[in-house]
Amino acid sequence: MGLVLKLESLRAGYILRSLDRNRVIPAVNEVSLEIRDDEIYGIAGESGSGKSTLLKTMFATAIEPPLRIFGGKIYYYVQNKEIDVLTLSVQEKMRLSWQYVSYIPQGSMSVFNPIRKVRTVFLDFLKSHVKEGEEKLLAVATRHVKALGLAPEVLDAYPHQLSGGMKQRLAIALATLLNPRVILADEPTTALDVVAQKAVIQLLREIQRESKNTIVLVTHDMGVHANIATRVAIMYAGKIVEEGSTTAILKRPLHPYTKYLIDSLPRIGDKHVRESVPGNPPSFLDLPSGCAFHPRCPYVQEICKREVPQLVNVNAEHKIACWLERR
Repeated sequence: MGLVLKLESLRAGYILRSLDRNRVIPAVNEVSLEIRDDEIYGIAGESGSGKSTLLKTMFATAIEPPLRIFGGKIYYYVQNKEIDVLTLSVQEKMRLSWQYVSYIPQGSMSVFNPIRKVRTVFLDFLKSHVKEGEEKLLAVATRHVKALGLAPEVLDAYPHQLSGGMKQRLAIALATLLNPRVILADEPTTALDVVAQKAVIQLLREIQRESKNTIVLVTHDMGVHANIATRVAIMYAGKIVEEGSTTAILKRPLHPYTKYLIDSLPRIGDKHVRESVPGNPPSFLDLPSGCAFHPRCPYVQEICKREVPQLVNVNAEHKIACWLERR
C-alpha cells in the first residue's frame, strides 16, 4: 500500500506577541508519521495535545501566522511523485488544496455564510477550481449531494434553516466535492448529539469505502476511532507517543497514557466509575524535562525525568515512545 502523506521530524507552533515580546508555543514537536493510501488514520489525545495544529500543518494552505513551521518536512505523493510541500509557492499549494487534499476544520458548521444560500457557497467553491458554466456546476453539486444521501433541496436553504448535523454533513460534502485523495477532518462530530454523530461517522465511512481515498481523523473520542479508524496515533504534549492498528491499540495499549484514554471509555453493563488520566496536561510554554507525561505517570522512573523516549517499533504495526517498554 503506497503513501499519500509523510511527515519527517516536523516542528510547528505559534508565535504570539505579548508584552512587547514574542512568545513561542511549540505545539508540534518532532513528529514523524506515514499515512497510507485507502485508510482512515486516527489521531487521538486530550484537548491541548497539539492534534488540531498537526492537522493544519498537513493542509499546507492553512499554515499562516501565527502558525509557523520551525523545522522538518511535509511530503505529498501525487501521481507517484514525492512533493516537498514546504518548498512550493502559494499558487502551487493552492492547486493541490481541495483537489489532492481537503480540510474539514474544527467548528466547520460555521463555514457557511448566514446570509447566503448553501448553493451559492458550493457554486463559488466550484467556480474557483472548475472552468464550467453555472448550470453545469450546479448539476455537479446536486449530484454530489444526492450521492451522499442528502436531499438536493438543502442547497436552496439558508444555514439557519438547517440542523447542526445537516450543516456538518454539508461541510463534509463541500470538502469532498472534488474527490480529493486525502481528507483531513478535525473533530467532525464535536457539538453534535449522538444521533447526528452516528450519521456523520457513517457518512465518512461510506465516502472512504466508495472513493478508496484516505481520511485523517482528529478526535479525542476513542469510541469514534474504535468505530472508524484503521490505524491510530496517540498524541501527548505535541508528540506521538504510540501508533498502531486500531485493533492493536485497543486490545493491547502499551503507553500508560493510552491505557488511561481507553479505560475512560464507558462500557455497556459496567457500572464502575471510569478512571481518567490523573492531573492536567502540561503547558506548551513550560514542558517537563524528559518524557512530558512523567509528572502524571504512575510508573515513572528516573530516566523518564531526564531523557525523552523516541518512537520505536514494538513490531511491524505498533510503535511506542516509553521507557517502560525498554526495561
